[in-house]
Amino acid sequence: MPDPTNVPPDLSSWTGHVVVCGLHDEGLRVVEQLDLAGVAVVVVDHAPDVRLVGALDALGVPHLAADARIPETLAAVGLGGAAALICVESDDLTTLAVALLARELSPQTRVVVQLRNPAVGRALQDIGVAVLDVARLAAPSIVEGCVRTGVRTLHLGGEDFVVTESTAPQEGSLRDLYGDLAPIAVVPAGGARVEMTPGRDHRVRSGDTVVVLGTPADVRAAGVAGPRPKPAAPAFVGARAPRASAPRRAALVGYLVRSIDRRIKLVLFALAVLATASVSMLMLGYEEPSGRRMSVVDALYFTVETIGTVGYGDFYFRDQPLWLRVWAICLMLVGATLATVFFALLTNVLISRRIEATLGLRRITGLSDHVVVIGAGSIGVVVVSQLRARGIQVIAVEADEDNRYLAQLREQGVQVLVADATLPETLGTVQLERARAVAVLTSDDLANIESGLAVRDLLGARWADVPVVLRLFDRRLANTVEASFDFRYVRSPAALAAPWFVGAALGIEVLDTFYVGDEPLLVARLPVRGGGRLDGLPMRELSARIRVVSLVRSDGTRQHPPRRETRFAAGDAAYLVGPYEELLLLLRSDQPTDRTSPARRAPNSSVEATVAARPPS
Repeated sequence: MPDPTNVPPDLSSWTGHVVVCGLHDEGLRVVEQLDLAGVAVVVVDHAPDVRLVGALDALGVPHLAADARIPETLAAVGLGGAAALICVESDDLTTLAVALLARELSPQTRVVVQLRNPAVGRALQDIGVAVLDVARLAAPSIVEGCVRTGVRTLHLGGEDFVVTESTAPQEGSLRDLYGDLAPIAVVPAGGARVEMTPGRDHRVRSGDTVVVLGTPADVRAAGVAGPRPKPAAPAFVGARAPRASAPRRAALVGYLVRSIDRRIKLVLFALAVLATASVSMLMLGYEEPSGRRMSVVDALYFTVETIGTVGYGDFYFRDQPLWLRVWAICLMLVGATLATVFFALLTNVLISRRIEATLGLRRITGLSDHVVVIGAGSIGVVVVSQLRARGIQVIAVEADEDNRYLAQLREQGVQVLVADATLPETLGTVQLERARAVAVLTSDDLANIESGLAVRDLLGARWADVPVVLRLFDRRLANTVEASFDFRYVRSPAALAAPWFVGAALGIEVLDTFYVGDEPLLVARLPVRGGGRLDGLPMRELSARIRVVSLVRSDGTRQHPPRRETRFAAGDAAYLVGPYEELLLLLRSDQPTDRTSPARRAPNSSVEATVAARPPS
């Protein structure tokens, strides 16, 4: 039975709240987002982390230390009156059991779960459960940090928009430099705080990074580098397509030569010297009774058959000079010994390479412009797959040789190294000096920082040019690491995924999440409800940190970009970009208040005030 000592006694009578099962990294971020949006929430975890429980206490969120797979537990947290249940347990089997039980006990309650198994996920979706995968939600932002294309495509209301980075060519206002493109953020060149959704009259300096949004045509018209079209495949008419170029073949030969064991090279060299000496002596000294001497082919033939211990008996040495017979004896002994050593070394290499391929211990050679992914967990595997889909070579480093994802990576042809990435020797093995990017994605914040610092030390002068994406959960720690150690790509998968869970629970349509600098942004669709808070509201009265990208009117006409004086009207669909907290609060404020809409808490942060903060310039 659940222990009710740490929850209010009337919790089972609550209505319209959200139940979160699983107090892990994602669970805490979901709770924080719900709390900031003013939603009443209660947490269930049978073995809660003390550190995370302290965070809940600071928020004033009730929590129950009990097993969510037991009906009495869900009854104790008021599942019957809850608007939604979000399950972010780390174990798929537990998640499945909680989802099925919640659907059975309260069919009218929205159920949102985190699930990694696609087959089970599809089965749950068939019975009305919303299934999300944190790894697939977070991976695109991590991949973008690695490849740094500076371009992201958004599909908003049937039309494509492009979010792209540009370096300000000169000082001036955003309006003068980028026209009608919607400014999303400005990252000052001096490393100052990112300016989110600035007005078009905001002035930038030469060298500042400006993130703007617009249609592909508008982006190209403004002279900003939009998405590059893929080059067409070359056509070969009346001839076969050429095979690998000479440099590529040379690189392949060089790789094969470097891969041969040094001892084998020495034995092959000794055999070559022995064969050359034997051919020379046989051509010089061997003479048949008829006076015929050995040709080059005959001498080479006899040498190979002697070293190979075949001995067909087609050449006789009984009548040859003494020195030549002594040489034949030496050829047999030395040649057989060298041949035996060669085959022994070759067998050893073949067997050891097989073992090393299984354990991932072989030194990786011949790669360049690759990405090193440290941590082959659920997120690391998806990142590897998405990088390979872009045609990028990847090396995965994993400390746990029993990791269940290693077989999956090897089946995809990914080179895997089972080793401790915090050790410089490991990083030297993965050709770090020729890597294009590094992604440190283990689930341990401390291990990630240690690995990141080791990577920074080994990169040396290349540190400024090679992106190192660091996965961290703790927000304050992430800010400190960025400021103290100059990490420019710190990402939190939990922060990227949390809005999707909150949106699914609240009935809000979240479209995308991504990072600008160190700030996670949310893209969402907001239908304007008749008689709601936004009906008739001028856009200039929205928070300055929320950008309306596109407005689709009830008659189907589209306004892009909408003007400050434009008023929302019932039936409109607005597509917005902004920081998580403020945008979720805005989306929540226009939701109808009924049984299926989560209950509101008293405002507990300054975010509420930002919805109607200063108007955008």
